[in-house]
Amino acid sequence: PLAGASINFGNSGITSDKDGMFSVDCNKSSELTVSFVGYESYRLKIKNCNEDLKIALQSTGRTLGNIEIVSTASSNNNLLYQPVSITKLAPVDLKRGQGIFLQDAIETSVPGVIMNRRTVSGGQQFNIRGYGNGARGTNGVNSNFDGQGYKVYINDMPLTDAEGITTLDDIDFASLGNVEVLKGPAGTLYGQAISGVVSFRTLKPESGKTSISQEIMLGNYGLQRYTTRFATGNERSGILLNYGKQKSDGFSIHNASHKDFANLVLMSQPNEKQNFSAYVGFTDSYDERLGELTIAQWESKDYSGNPNYIRNNGHSHVVTYRAGVTHTYNFTKGFSNTSTVFGTGFRSDASSAGGWTDKNTVNYGFRTSFDTKFSLGNNTGLNGITGMEIQRQNAQTVGYSMKVNPNDPNPGTYTYGVSPYYVINATTSNVAYETQPTSFFTEWTLALPQDLTVSAGIGYSSQKISLSDRFRSITATYPGQFDTSYKGMWSPHFAVNKVFSKKVSAYASYSKGYKAPTSSYFFIVTPVVGATPSSGFINSTLKPEFGDQFEVGSKGSLLKDRFTYQLALFAFNIHNKMTAVSVPLNATTTAYSYMVNGSTQKHKGIEATLKYAIVNNENSIITNVTPFINFTYSDFKYGNDFKIVTGATVAARDTIDYSGKAVYGVPKVMNALGVDVTTKFGLYANLVHIYKDGVTIGTLKTSAAGVNPKVFTTYYASSYNLLNGKIGFKRNLSSHFLLDAFFGVNNIGNTQYPIMIFVNQLADAYIPAPPKAVVYGGLNLKYTF
Repeated sequence: PLAGASINFGNSGITSDKDGMFSVDCNKSSELTVSFVGYESYRLKIKNCNEDLKIALQSTGRTLGNIEIVSTASSNNNLLYQPVSITKLAPVDLKRGQGIFLQDAIETSVPGVIMNRRTVSGGQQFNIRGYGNGARGTNGVNSNFDGQGYKVYINDMPLTDAEGITTLDDIDFASLGNVEVLKGPAGTLYGQAISGVVSFRTLKPESGKTSISQEIMLGNYGLQRYTTRFATGNERSGILLNYGKQKSDGFSIHNASHKDFANLVLMSQPNEKQNFSAYVGFTDSYDERLGELTIAQWESKDYSGNPNYIRNNGHSHVVTYRAGVTHTYNFTKGFSNTSTVFGTGFRSDASSAGGWTDKNTVNYGFRTSFDTKFSLGNNTGLNGITGMEIQRQNAQTVGYSMKVNPNDPNPGTYTYGVSPYYVINATTSNVAYETQPTSFFTEWTLALPQDLTVSAGIGYSSQKISLSDRFRSITATYPGQFDTSYKGMWSPHFAVNKVFSKKVSAYASYSKGYKAPTSSYFFIVTPVVGATPSSGFINSTLKPEFGDQFEVGSKGSLLKDRFTYQLALFAFNIHNKMTAVSVPLNATTTAYSYMVNGSTQKHKGIEATLKYAIVNNENSIITNVTPFINFTYSDFKYGNDFKIVTGATVAARDTIDYSGKAVYGVPKVMNALGVDVTTKFGLYANLVHIYKDGVTIGTLKTSAAGVNPKVFTTYYASSYNLLNGKIGFKRNLSSHFLLDAFFGVNNIGNTQYPIMIFVNQLADAYIPAPPKAVVYGGLNLKYTF
């Protein structure tokens, strides 16, 4: 409850009591405006004087606020009482830029997290505290192609599939109303989440209101975004229907994108004991892939892309159907259950320089948790969360080579815009697989006098994998069918948190998390040599990666909540990190490569968020001026004996030793410095400066074959600075119409910078951002009945 909230009606005003309650003379006040520092004002009409009003204010993101999505055993959801590092993104953070690319919000507002994307709006990945998305395969130390090592949820159901891979191409970021990022191992409550958890919550219908809105955004590079939304809600139920259409021509050849989103949110509270919510979503997403630029292309600002991607019609096409239902039942004041059942149908076709891949999966499962609260007297309490999550995936992936289009009149030379794209050729792989992760968890918090809490929990995870190769011949060493399971993945969590004067907290914690190998690491195929047919074996000795983390930190809300901060210092070690080994066939050829568990990575870092409201007065002309800074320092290094074997032939085989080197692809320093300004008359503006240190891209042998000693060259990407700005006007034109018009520019200085760097994949290196400033503007109209 918010005590002291201002309630204005007509020329009068009152404040809410300590329980957030208030009463007005209904005959004299048909319209109310409710406001509170750090929250958006709420305006409503009273339609029934005999009905109690239930009003919820939305945080502006300028206070620490409460967590709403991430699971916790604490009885108090305020961030001060959470002994972990959680960053909450409110609507002001999500809409500070264009609001349709989450990368802008993450890199402005979440220290310690990098978000990459391979295209205009596809191939998105998180890098949380330096965990680089699993193993790169045979080329290097990090994955450039999928998201691994973290779990992502939307409206309580997992987006991460049952083998731990997260695809975000199909998520409508413009429909999100809340994002929470938990950084560091989260295996206790979330299973195989070695680096963290990202939780999305879509916009919800407002209680007591029925509205329809139309949003339009246009920009250079052919950007078009249209959103139509209908919402209605009362005290007991609500419906929100959202449709979005998004297009872009891209900034270079073969770089276009188009997406269609539709989602439905249903909410119901049939009685005081229970709540229902449901989410149904559909997406059709298509992004063309330009391919990676070489270092030479990057330095000459040649954005023509990778010709092998383009001739193969490089793209990512994803169609998904998602549905989930969540039910909460309060048995007693101190005992409740929340359960979610979910299902996802996923179909994708993608092509790149290496060929074409079709993937079809069905994921389904449930998550249930019991929240328990005991009062032990003397200002002491015990709170717990206990539950389980089970998910299952049935999938099939088929790979194809590609060839010159038979209708090409000039098959010897491919010319973009003249020659037809290459077409699908022969099948090269066909694997059906089933995966099933299971996790059981319990965590308890002992709340002691003087706002001291002690938390302890344990999670148990297992992973089942069943693979069937339906393409290659079965041999004595290559059975074509492989079943395995990983058990005993125990993830403890311990923490102590102390809150001083309800304003400042200090905490210390230990946490652990795992990541099991994915399905693509097991079948190892040896090539055909002379009369010897292809064969293979099962890579059955792989172990899960695991990470453990020690963290200390502090959070605070001071100077009458004008100044807020979060500070975290951590040591995060990743063990059994996957690495690649090449096997020679003869004196000139490498037969194949496979994955093994390598050494460790040792990550130490500092993350800080500071905000100070210089002006914070709802009654002044300038109602708010809030500068902020988000700072990250990363001292991440490879452990001892961390080596990668490279080379296409035996003569060219080399072992590159990464031991003790800084982790590739992660800046040592990142920061975002900005300011938000709002006025009483509806004008608002923000300005953000983003800085990223340079990073190591990769290491390559540059001496000629047979020359000793061998010479290796390490390549680096430069640091860069970005300046983004936005100005707008948002105001109620009447009691029914709300107008929001805005104009913004990203990369005001025309800085050359990447939206993704392909680590250890030289000569390929850069996915470039648009070379010139991104200019956009929009108009949002909302009518409330």
